[in-house]
Amino acid sequence: MRIALVAHIRHPIAPPFAGGMEAHSWHLARHLADRGHEVTVFASGDSASGMPAGVRVHAVLPVHYDAEFPWHRYHGTTVLTDHLDHAYARAARDLLRGRFDVIHNNGLHRFIPRLAASEGLPMVTSLHVPPFDVLRRAVHDSVAPWVRFTTTSQVQVRRWWPDGAPAEASVLSNGIDLADWPYVPQGDGSAVWCGRITPTKGTHLAAQAARLAGVPLTIFGTIEHRDYFEAEVRPHLSSAIRYGGHLAGPALAREVGKASALLFTPLWDEPFGLAAIEAMATGLPVACIDMGAVREVVGDTGTYAPPHDPEALAEALKAAIGMSRPACRARVERHFSVQRMIDRAEDIYTEAIAGRPVRRPGRSFAPHELRIAPGARQLA
Repeated sequence: MRIALVAHIRHPIAPPFAGGMEAHSWHLARHLADRGHEVTVFASGDSASGMPAGVRVHAVLPVHYDAEFPWHRYHGTTVLTDHLDHAYARAARDLLRGRFDVIHNNGLHRFIPRLAASEGLPMVTSLHVPPFDVLRRAVHDSVAPWVRFTTTSQVQVRRWWPDGAPAEASVLSNGIDLADWPYVPQGDGSAVWCGRITPTKGTHLAAQAARLAGVPLTIFGTIEHRDYFEAEVRPHLSSAIRYGGHLAGPALAREVGKASALLFTPLWDEPFGLAAIEAMATGLPVACIDMGAVREVVGDTGTYAPPHDPEALAEALKAAIGMSRPACRARVERHFSVQRMIDRAEDIYTEAIAGRPVRRPGRSFAPHELRIAPGARQLA
């Protein structure tokens, strides 16, 4: 198949990954290409140097937008909205002219789902975040036999469609390459925390809980909100609680595998939890904040605490350290392998292609809902 993969453009789709959405798109492209598909990733141009072999990049923007318009400063502003609208209008034009068999949309912009509904393009839109009004309206506007939707968990299906999901919606769980996260039979008694360091990820709670539990902790990840790190995380750092930097895949896997538990501390409606399954693959049980889809993903290989309760999380951490490491690995092998994810994705692509209309459906949208840039640039 000729597959266009529309990625999020806030950060480069390149290791070391800024977060789960970037990692998911990169690995999806890599493994689809490995299966012989012709994959073009619509991403920021600075993703090209880190793209897997055999995968092409089509630049939606020359540079990821967070470099020029940091999200925590520009989110919701007219300047960022206009910047992204112009970029995605060009992307819509190029998707329309690209003659792809199917489009897998991992982005968050409102134009792309409506493009599929308007132009009869087979598309799978994967919803990696909880619903927000602009994208929710685009999704609900775009349901059609050739437009499929996936979420990463059953919890998120109910969030996006509280009154009942359409037949075109289903779960496509994230998956990881188990070879990238080798199993380690024994930990060293410490804990790790991995992810974007930002208030919704609850890094400060992990630090507080580790201190209360008397368990050494290393924090890994990109510092997305410097003010938050300085005010809420740095004061907890010590000889026992340290920041280990932002590591790429193999180095991060080695460091994670040494530990005895992962602290996973979402303070939002967590759609999945890629960091959790990566750590579980190395054998780590997970001490979790019980938010969103966390129980659905971690299951009985973790312990749970309510939000904003470091004392309860400290007890959960102490209990998690004694749990079975083989059971953690087995759960990922059973439910969250990349092979399982790609098999399911290929099935959904086939469903979308089979639903393609014989003639263009002619559904129209207002200019603020869908804009396609003029011109017909053929992809190289």
